[in-house]
Amino acid sequence: MPRHTRAYAALLIVFTIGLAACSKPAAPAGGPAAQGVQVTSVDLGRSLNADKTIGDGTKTFRPNDTIYASVATEGSSPSASLKARWTYQDGQLVDESTQTIAPNGKATTEFHISKPNGWPAGKYNVAVSLNGAAAGANGASRIRATTIRRTTIFSATVHRSCDRRC
Repeated sequence: MPRHTRAYAALLIVFTIGLAACSKPAAPAGGPAAQGVQVTSVDLGRSLNADKTIGDGTKTFRPNDTIYASVATEGSSPSASLKARWTYQDGQLVDESTQTIAPNGKATTEFHISKPNGWPAGKYNVAVSLNGAAAGANGASRIRATTIRRTTIFSATVHRSCDRRC
């Protein structure tokens, strides 16, 4: 091999090693947003306030109610992904939606489901994830069966013969 070819090869190897040493480390698992944002609470209700917090907090719903989940987050990130997955009894998917957020401090995001012809009786759940991982600590991300008189919905029971006060 000619002398100048060896020099170029050696220079190329040194250059490649130098680039590898200067490259950025791999992003931590969960992405950069997972490092700066966390879910602090998930609340349910029949209505929302202007700031997306629950206006009529309840775990008791009527079959024709729109059911809102208000997800409070804290922290900052240029981009984070919140997902709400609503399921019925044995895990049958009711709805799943994702919202991209860019919080800077405390923020609230809302998810909701409705069924104009009424929810069937049974137990419903909503699970919230942040950047693909279960959100919150101590189960704060999962709401279990609520009441909709004689029917259970979102950790709340749904009643078929519910008067206006339920």
